[in-house]
Amino acid sequence: MSRIARHLLPDSAATNKAGRLEIGGCDLTDIARKFGTPTFVYDENHLRARCREAVAAFGEQRVIYATKAFLCGAMARLAFEEGLLLDVATGGELYVALHAGVPGSACVMHGNNKSLEELKMAIDAGVRHIVVDNFDELDRLDALHKNGGARPRIQLRITPGVAVHTHEFIATGQDDSKFGFNLRNGDAHRAVERARISTSVEFNGIHCHIGSNVFASENFAQAAQIMVDFANQLAIDELTLGGGLGVAYLENEHAPSITQWSQSLAQATKSLKKATKVFVEPGRAIVASAAVTLYTIGSIKHLEGIRTYVAVDGGMSDNPRPVLYDSGYEAFLPARVEDDRVEAVRVVGKHCESGDVLINEAMLPKNYSVGDLLATPVTGAYGHSMGSNYNKVTRPPVVFVRDGVARLVVRRETYADLVGLDVADSVKT
Repeated sequence: MSRIARHLLPDSAATNKAGRLEIGGCDLTDIARKFGTPTFVYDENHLRARCREAVAAFGEQRVIYATKAFLCGAMARLAFEEGLLLDVATGGELYVALHAGVPGSACVMHGNNKSLEELKMAIDAGVRHIVVDNFDELDRLDALHKNGGARPRIQLRITPGVAVHTHEFIATGQDDSKFGFNLRNGDAHRAVERARISTSVEFNGIHCHIGSNVFASENFAQAAQIMVDFANQLAIDELTLGGGLGVAYLENEHAPSITQWSQSLAQATKSLKKATKVFVEPGRAIVASAAVTLYTIGSIKHLEGIRTYVAVDGGMSDNPRPVLYDSGYEAFLPARVEDDRVEAVRVVGKHCESGDVLINEAMLPKNYSVGDLLATPVTGAYGHSMGSNYNKVTRPPVVFVRDGVARLVVRRETYADLVGLDVADSVKT
């Protein structure tokens, strides 16, 4: 197999004179020396370019960044600076956005089981609108309004009955889904009727989301047409068509661009009968390919006639996607980025699980050794955000690189952080 495919790397990736990979003008080897490993490295200009592409494709204040893909203060500010609204699904995500200086009016509150406290927090923050998922949530909004709460703007999440080609755990638009009001069984119509006569909410539109990491443009077009037809029946002001655009993780994969995605939706939305405002919610498509994760090889185990295991100093705690979804990744050595990758290995983490496999069959150059820097590309989405402290491993830092400058935006956790929430036992023994 040849060197790592360039379409999997951040926009600014380049090989320097020493044969090492640079991102944002920063040598990855130098970054590893300075910040240690594992470390998430994000190309800031890549992030901004994807935000700008989305705004150019869909329009100002029409793109809602799905923060679940990757969220920290720096990312929240970046998305807001580039003209995106922020989609938050919990009180915690809303808190991070507000703490970063993003106004509540630039946030949209999501989630399928929002608590009374989270709904109150969203209303008090003045979020742009709340995406209501179920009848119980309408009950909670009624209760908050009766207790003096403001009347929030809402969209109703509709399940359009579209099955998509993705992992079953991240498919959300089919009839059998925990999300939204089902269109086929009449729940969606009942929810609209209730919302329209409610004095507790201001009903402004409908919303759908069919799944995550979807490559087939026909899936998006099908869902969009169903939602446009429903929107025309209701004569509503706003329609959100969700996100879920897939990205390439493997050398032989190629995904539609954000611009191509917008074109696949345009055919359906042009048949809207009134000047309905259309929103989208990209997450993965904005951040996934902007980042690589740096690891250090800690051990190599050759099993003759079976395989070779290469263990790194991270694993399922910083990238649980392979364990959860059987997701595929590539690997390369940043110090030898131009070398052909010819040896098959299994890249595993340091956790006490046989299933802690990052890459089932990765290709590496010859003569790799303990202490070498190893990188996995396309780790900007659902790595940091889904990370854990399993085995009490400290979570990695996040570094943004741009114009030759590497800046720490999330520090590495310390062992002290691991006990910071412990409560001292008040009972003497």
